[in-house]
Amino acid sequence: MGDMANSSIEFHPKPQQQRDAPHAGGFGCTLAELRALMELRGAEALQKIEEAYGDVSGLCRRLRTSPTEGLADNTNDLEKRRQIYGQNFIPPKQPKTFLQLVWEALQDVTLIILEVAAIVSLGLSFYAPPGEESEACGNVSGGTEDEGEAEAGWIEGAAILLSVICVVLVTAFNDWSKEKQFRGLQSRIEQEQKFTVIRNGQLLQVPVAALVVGDIAQVKYGDLLPADGVLIQANDLKIDESSLTGESDHVRKSADKDPMLLSGTHVMEGSGRMVVTAVGVNSQTGIIFTLLGAGGEEEEKKDKKGKQQDGAMESSQTKAKKQDGAVAMEMQPLKSAEGGEMEEREKKKANAPKKEKSVLQGKLTKLAVQIGKAGLVMSAITVIILVLYFVIETFVLEGRTWLAECTPVYVQYFVKFFIIGVTVLVVAVPEGLPLAVTISLAYSVKKMMKDNNLVRHLDACETMGNATAICSDKTGTLTTNRMTVVQSYLGDTHYKEIPAPSALTPKILDLLVHAISINSAYTTKILPPEKEGALPRQVGNKTECALLGFVLDLKRDFQPVREQIPEDKLYKVYTFNSVRKSMSTVIRMPDGGFRLFSKGASEILLKKCTNILNSNGELRGFRPRDRDDMVRKIIEPMACDGLRTICIAYRDFSAGQEPDWDNENEVVGDLTCIAVVGIEDPVRPEVPEAIRKCQRAGITVRMVTGDNINTARAIAAKCGIIQPGEDFLCLEGKEFNRRIRNEKGEIEQERLDKVWPKLRVLARSSPTDKHTLVKGIIDSTTGEQRQVVAVTGDGTNDGPALKKADVGFAMGIAGTDVAKEASDIILTDDNFTSIVKAVMWGRNVYDSISKFLQFQLTVNVVAVIVAFTGACITQDSPLKAVQMLWVNLIMDTFASLALATEPPTESLLLRKPYGRDKPLISRTMMKNILGHAVYQLAIIFTLLFVGELFFDIDSGRNAPLHSPPSEHYTIIFNTFVMMQLFNEI
Repeated sequence: MGDMANSSIEFHPKPQQQRDAPHAGGFGCTLAELRALMELRGAEALQKIEEAYGDVSGLCRRLRTSPTEGLADNTNDLEKRRQIYGQNFIPPKQPKTFLQLVWEALQDVTLIILEVAAIVSLGLSFYAPPGEESEACGNVSGGTEDEGEAEAGWIEGAAILLSVICVVLVTAFNDWSKEKQFRGLQSRIEQEQKFTVIRNGQLLQVPVAALVVGDIAQVKYGDLLPADGVLIQANDLKIDESSLTGESDHVRKSADKDPMLLSGTHVMEGSGRMVVTAVGVNSQTGIIFTLLGAGGEEEEKKDKKGKQQDGAMESSQTKAKKQDGAVAMEMQPLKSAEGGEMEEREKKKANAPKKEKSVLQGKLTKLAVQIGKAGLVMSAITVIILVLYFVIETFVLEGRTWLAECTPVYVQYFVKFFIIGVTVLVVAVPEGLPLAVTISLAYSVKKMMKDNNLVRHLDACETMGNATAICSDKTGTLTTNRMTVVQSYLGDTHYKEIPAPSALTPKILDLLVHAISINSAYTTKILPPEKEGALPRQVGNKTECALLGFVLDLKRDFQPVREQIPEDKLYKVYTFNSVRKSMSTVIRMPDGGFRLFSKGASEILLKKCTNILNSNGELRGFRPRDRDDMVRKIIEPMACDGLRTICIAYRDFSAGQEPDWDNENEVVGDLTCIAVVGIEDPVRPEVPEAIRKCQRAGITVRMVTGDNINTARAIAAKCGIIQPGEDFLCLEGKEFNRRIRNEKGEIEQERLDKVWPKLRVLARSSPTDKHTLVKGIIDSTTGEQRQVVAVTGDGTNDGPALKKADVGFAMGIAGTDVAKEASDIILTDDNFTSIVKAVMWGRNVYDSISKFLQFQLTVNVVAVIVAFTGACITQDSPLKAVQMLWVNLIMDTFASLALATEPPTESLLLRKPYGRDKPLISRTMMKNILGHAVYQLAIIFTLLFVGELFFDIDSGRNAPLHSPPSEHYTIIFNTFVMMQLFNEI
């Protein structure tokens, strides 16, 4: 093999060599070559490594690194590697610039109607007709023309435009600050991750972003791989690749069968060393990320780049030098079979239309358009009536003829009428509405941050108020994601909670503490909490943490035991793997004998036990009959409570009889059982109450988990997702798929509709099942209204389901970057209760906006009727456009602030969700609006037609063109404003 490795360079065709040399800066592999290698799996990959490099150490030599010593820790070399192969950091999606956000905000229908009205009004204000009026044209302008009024004509248009600018800036600023918050959270999380590498023969912990191609990394169970690599050596290594492939079975990795390790996957068993071959955007997760994130922009680039397609390879290398990984990535589609589909799928995902509008947005847009249309009709009628009135009065009743020199004067009249028409339109459209919605949402989002909801898309907060279904993960969301011992069987007694240390014989306690402390990975520890009042931190394997926690609960400490017998003093270790289902450690005793500690799945270890410790800590025979008794009385009841049972045992070898350590079955046998413990991931204490609230609020909670069905059912019962006596389904992924697919294996909506309404627990489910379920519920047409579905997810593989759902919740602590990128709201504490808070805020926003609408529409109804009748009867609107804008913008903005900033109350959770089809303005609101309008109109019309008699002032009616404002109309306006104020209060 060695010669082959040395001669492996001859394998390359000549042009390849020439291309290698200038590119790789002295390294024997190009970026493209390594990327191509990482796309292969299993046997193909091995074959490629053999052909190209001889073996893995050949690859290490090409990357100028040593499989045992690692890289020399010199900065120049590391820097050079970063330049050639990229950094281990996925550049976040380019945040939208402030201007882009402004442009998006301008797309609102209401705003567009306003902009048009404003521009028309501005244009008209600058039009001054030429020519002097002559007597012949009739009593056109009786009063002296007020200069100020004519010159102030532009204020109306400008004021409308100003209002539009306000709304747009507020909206854009909100989006921008949210984005910034999200980036801050992201970078904080990224800086905390570290990984173990070997440099200069020393084990170092380096930040994940500092990994380079050629690093030798130590992988052990519990790790999330931060980069792609090729295995150099492995012990029982098993990887959960579900986050990339969605396949829930663990994949066994070994240097001679399948040495490819991919970023974003979890190590489930064993340990090993790998040489890093791809980092950042060139790693497998990076590739998916760039497809997800840059999909839209990339499409545009693609069209431009189609011409350069043939030069793809060369261009990809030069580009990679520039670190434009995203572009390079686009040039080479994924090569593996699944990869091809993956890319297709991702592309489709990238080009999928945006999510449909949120419920409230949809209803508001509809309302705005309806109001706009009504306003247009009203203003058109107003103009027509005014023009006809004028024409009939001037040319018919007074019998004048149209004289050429009078044309400009008449035109001026028509322009005045048109402006009055525009006033009616302006009055009709509620300018304050977009601003009110924005303020209300922005305020809620800020406050939701305190409730551990980081909202990434404003409308998600409001959609949440209409949610009818929540599909939640189990681990970490409903449960604490901390395994804990809750029951134990020690010295012939079954304890339902943690026993008091005094209740146990010292011998048993001592054996138990040693068995747990020594026979577990020394990397697994329980550290003090980071924050006051938080739970202690669990590091390493979850099950072992539970056992160590049990030691601490018994008021003993594992650390002194480990210091007394450090890791290098352990005589032999049989690591845990899925075949053994147990882990054993042998230590040498002071008298020269050996002691073996073993722990593992109770059904396996108990078969190897021949003795058990009784209540005094003495040995007692343990026959098969005793074992069956124990299974029936202890283990099955624990299993029914959803607990995992673990047996802890030991065995002594006397000084003279050293066994053959390689014969594992012989060594791990004839054991003495110390204890059986039941561990579970306990339900978060606040979850059952939160789920009860959801159910009261008309929201169905479903649990989707990868766990087995018994544990899932037990947890669901503890949470209150399923209640005894209810008609519900708990299915496993396989059964679920069997029920919803036809003979050809295609999913049928009718079949799905039979399953989902009763489904409460979906266990052993893959991420695709989750996506199928969410899509099925959203697309279903069986109920009276379309379901609004919220989903929680933490894995990379949950991305599609999070994107598909109406609201996607990603976990802030346990979630992967891909999940966060696809989500709408990030739960910063991973807690289900925060989802209920989101529902409360969502409903609160909806209610605030309804209150505001009721207030705003009263103003508009009154104003339109006053302007319309006033114009028709007195030729002039008593309320001017500028005045109306003042009312709409200033008053309504503050009104919206007042109404929108009311905090939510628990009572919001007592009603059912409104759903998509319920009109925004309910019956009661209609009654309120009309009632108020009638009262206000009565007063204003009284003032308008007989007001001058009350107050003994000049009448403002029938004032000639361009006359100064009258006291009469000022009184009307002020009365109008006061009435609005009291209406609001």
